[in-house]
Amino acid sequence: MEMKETVKQGIEAAVQAAVREGDLPAGEYPSVLLEVPPQKEFGDFATNIAMQSARTARKSPRDIAAVILRHLKAPWLLKADVAGAGFINFFLKHDLMYDTLQDILAAGGKYGTAPLREDDTVQVEYVSANPTGPLHVGHGRGAAYGSALVNLLRAAGYNVQSEYYINDAGNQMDNLAVSVNARYLELLGKPSKIPENGYHGADIIETARAIIEQDGDRYLQLDEAERLVIFKNRAYEEKLKALKRDLENFNVTYDKWFSERSLHPEAIREACETLKANGNIYEKDGALWLKSSAYGDDKDRVVIRDNGVPTYLAADIAYHKNKYERGFKKMINIWGADHHGYVARVKAAMEALGFDADKLEILLLQMVSLFRNGELVKMSKRTGRAVTLNELIEEVGTDAARYFFIMRSLDTQLDFDLDLATSHSNENPVYYIQYANARIFSIYRQVAENGDTFDMTWKNVVWNKLQEERELELIKKISAYPEEIQTAAADRAPHRIARFVYELAGLFHAFYNNCHIIQSDKELEEARLALVTAVQITIANSLAVLGISAPEKM
Repeated sequence: MEMKETVKQGIEAAVQAAVREGDLPAGEYPSVLLEVPPQKEFGDFATNIAMQSARTARKSPRDIAAVILRHLKAPWLLKADVAGAGFINFFLKHDLMYDTLQDILAAGGKYGTAPLREDDTVQVEYVSANPTGPLHVGHGRGAAYGSALVNLLRAAGYNVQSEYYINDAGNQMDNLAVSVNARYLELLGKPSKIPENGYHGADIIETARAIIEQDGDRYLQLDEAERLVIFKNRAYEEKLKALKRDLENFNVTYDKWFSERSLHPEAIREACETLKANGNIYEKDGALWLKSSAYGDDKDRVVIRDNGVPTYLAADIAYHKNKYERGFKKMINIWGADHHGYVARVKAAMEALGFDADKLEILLLQMVSLFRNGELVKMSKRTGRAVTLNELIEEVGTDAARYFFIMRSLDTQLDFDLDLATSHSNENPVYYIQYANARIFSIYRQVAENGDTFDMTWKNVVWNKLQEERELELIKKISAYPEEIQTAAADRAPHRIARFVYELAGLFHAFYNNCHIIQSDKELEEARLALVTAVQITIANSLAVLGISAPEKM
């Protein structure tokens, strides 16, 4: 059990004992909240439980604190005192810290990971870009954040399914086919023009060129309608394959790829009929309208146009209906901030279908701005268009790109410093963290070169050799990792793990620079090796949540 939880449970037991013995009145007492005091002289942990309990206990906070301490059975406690208006400060025996170290070493790669709760099902859908071209840096932020959130929720014990919704039906796919057709004709010397709403990227030219290389000009013999059907499918397969490859290169994989085509037309018709039957769709001007304003939207929305063609909303209603019917306890969608106006109408539609709209959680990612030499980068040097995710990875690498995308809260705009991300210096946070991990492995190599051998089960360590303040700070920091995982998961905040591991790396570098590990006192050397091994475990586990590698050499 981690140190914080041990202290928390001890305080809760003391309150219960005080009530049982009549020193505190029965009633509803608040949860125990522990914090690390800003100054070391105030102890290892502090709580305001006495102040929070004043109304229930009908005593002054300082008197309540004294009662709690009198009933506290804590073999782990060195001393405790009451400060200010009623804060209780706890100073822990080092033995509790050593027990925590041993638990971390025993858990290894599982440290911080809660047992799987099979029934606590969560679906996370993210990126879901149209398969019409390469991913850009905005998609990259969604991909990094979404995959890190999936890893984080799994570490916290949730039963998670990740999903990519392939928007492979509707106008965008028709526009893709028209664009490829125009480039095909152009490359064969035939007159053509890409429509204004078509796709103008260089990748469309490459698609058309690949068709010509494989099949020549044979499709000129077909009428345009036949040619468009073929080109739509060829381009779709190519773009989807490239999209999957690019995401895998960015350490992003999915449990399920869900095709929008599977919803057309039957699932959309069924959803609309359900809404008609319960009075939430009406006809006006030849179109079918959802009564979304009755469920919190600012106005009603068209679901079937007057020409009988479903809107995007109709497909999204069918898709989310399908999600609900799969029985997840929670569904999380990660969308770009430009979709904020769409949130209310989708939730309204789910409520209109009789589902619990609160089960659907929609997170909005703010925009990404790239900077080089202090100046905003708007366009790709190669294509003159938006910078693609692949171009970013080529320049800064997968690890740096992922860390920089994750290190800020999703609801803040991200200024991505390309110069910082490519620098091999301690100013670069991902380099700083990975260097801490590599440093630990360099220590192992130095120990081996020195001819020292230790039992890596750490069963015979003389733990009380660890007395230095920097050593104890490291132990306290890594002991907080399981709680950090749970809090970050509950808050949907992978950036907390990015910050945690950065702070841990800083504490380790300070320890490394001030505390010699290889030395004549072999008991101290072994104890410090055990400590840095626990630090390495925590760094590696944190980076795994973020989808970032933990190199042994740099």
